[in-house]
Amino acid sequence: EQNLEMMRIIDEYHTEHPTSGVVHMRDMLRLRGYSVNEKRVRRLMRKMGTLVIYPQRSLSKGTVPSYIHPYLLRGLKIERPNQVWSTDISYIPMEKGFMYLYAVI
Repeated sequence: EQNLEMMRIIDEYHTEHPTSGVVHMRDMLRLRGYSVNEKRVRRLMRKMGTLVIYPQRSLSKGTVPSYIHPYLLRGLKIERPNQVWSTDISYIPMEKGFMYLYAVI
């Protein structure tokens, strides 16, 4: 069937170009001689479970700081547990937004 053949082509192309979306796939299939529209390509990609890689949102925007804080650990010899602590916050993307991961070391 023509759908199975197109799904095979979409899968091969998606493996090489994971950022190609529905419009790009439609254009690629049309260049190969298939008469398809976006709706059909979208349906086939959804049926295959093909996910396109999109650029992520920029969660933090770096700017030039007005004041540079001094590095307080320079020259400090760490010799015992709990002498120095460190923290970090990370954003974990979820299906509906994101979660914070906060670590204290």
